[in-house]
Formats: sequence, structure tokens, C-alpha cells
Amino acid sequence: MTSGPTVNNIHKATVSGFGEEWAKFDQRALPQGEAREIFESYFSLVDWSTLPVGSIALDVGCGSGRWAAQVAQRVGRLHLIDASPLALSVARLNLSEFTNCEFHESSVDEIPLPDGSADLVYSLGVLHHVPDTSLAIYAAVKKLKVGGIFLVYLYYRFDNRPLWFSWLWRISDQLRRLVSSLPFRIRAIAADLLAVGVYFPFASLAKLLERTGKDVSSFPLSFYRDKSFYTMRTDALDRFGTKLEQRFTKEEILAMLQIAGLTDIRFRESEPFWCATGVRNG
Repeated sequence: MTSGPTVNNIHKATVSGFGEEWAKFDQRALPQGEAREIFESYFSLVDWSTLPVGSIALDVGCGSGRWAAQVAQRVGRLHLIDASPLALSVARLNLSEFTNCEFHESSVDEIPLPDGSADLVYSLGVLHHVPDTSLAIYAAVKKLKVGGIFLVYLYYRFDNRPLWFSWLWRISDQLRRLVSSLPFRIRAIAADLLAVGVYFPFASLAKLLERTGKDVSSFPLSFYRDKSFYTMRTDALDRFGTKLEQRFTKEEILAMLQIAGLTDIRFRESEPFWCATGVRNG
């Protein structure tokens, strides 16, 4: 649990901030090749061949619809859920070419779909921004059919990193608390400065070191060494402009997924950490 103004399982300031973020970075400027590459990294644990013909999928916290644009091509019907009306308006625009998408303004604990109705439920980079992550996972999993697949990405607590890495994060988190308290326009400027002054230099150095044969897996921000500056700007605002952020160890995520009734739980053992899937137990 995290303190702060909430409505049900919503942190209102965080929801508002993400709406503004997706209006600014609607992802239409993201190179298509990079979009597919990022999508594959998050969805690498999903075996699409196991989904039935005409499958029903649920995107919990759809944001700009950047994942949905790929998922909609692979399922029969896709329901997109977001608590931000501004984010939903961006998603509607981005997915206007698809006829199999439905949009719902809702919190995760009030999803307007019957329990046991979906073959696939996914929530990427969202449920660590709600006050009670475990309860949110439980509510999302309830929408799955028996045997349905749940995919989640939650911020990790650096449980697979050296101690200095977590201390470096603690310093950056103090900066996040400061930046996230600013008005959106100033937050966006601060995030751009961080993208220019921190993300880009570290990512460039990691790329250079990798070319010399160095292992850069523990190098800060090495994840961005092959990403566009647009992604760096987006993620800098996402990371430093968000008021509520929670982080979890692999073991904590495993426990939450088991409590929600999932079995056959698997974790992606490379970045981004932690992505995990599970199957709803009958």
C-alpha cells in the first residue's frame, strides 16, 4: 500500500499525469521497426499459437495503445481499459484503423467485462502505479477464462543487480519525487533535459563499450543503447514525471501471481525486468 489521494484503486494525480504524457508522446513518431522490437521484448513469453481462433484480449492500462496496435492484429477482439479519458482519446486515434477494438474508461477494479471472459489479459508498466498492486493483479486475472494467459510487467527492485545499482536508483528516486511534483509543462522540460543529459550519454557510452566487447548488462541505462531518442524522451517523462511508483522483487511478483490464482508462472530473464506470465488455474 502507498499513501496518497485515491479513488478505489486509483492514484488520481498519476492517472492525470499519464493522460498528459500520452497526449504529448502519442507514439506515432516512434519508428515502426523499434516499436515491433520493443513489443517483442515485452511479449516474448506469450505463445500466440495457443490462443483460440477469435480470441478475446484485454489491455489493462492501454495508455496510447502502443501495445494494442500489435495485439489487435493477433486476436479476434481487444478491449482497452484506461482510467484516463485523455489517454483513451489518444488510443482511439492510434487504433482507428482497427474494427476489433473496444474502449472502456475504467479503473482496474471496475473493468466492465464479465469475469472469465478473456483468453489473454496483459498489463505492462501500469500496475506498479496503483496503490494496491496485488489487488489490481487479482482483479485483472479474474477476467481470464480458465487456462487463459496473464502477462504483466512490473518495475523491479534491482534484486538481480549489484548493491551500487540500487543506491544509484535511490538518488534518482529523490529527483523523481521533485520532478513529479512540478506542473506538467515544467515536468516535460525537466524530462527532456534528463533525456539529453543522462539517458543519451549513458546509452551512447554503453553502445560504445559493447562494440569493444564489454558486457554492458549492468551498465546504467544500457537498455537504451539501441533505442531512439524519442523513446528516451518518453521514458524519461514516464520515469521521472510519475508521482506514484512501486517496485517489486521477483519473489514478490511470484507471490502476487500465485495469490491471484495463476500457475505455470514464467519470468523473462533479460530486460525489461520483470516481465512474467501465468495461466489461470481452474
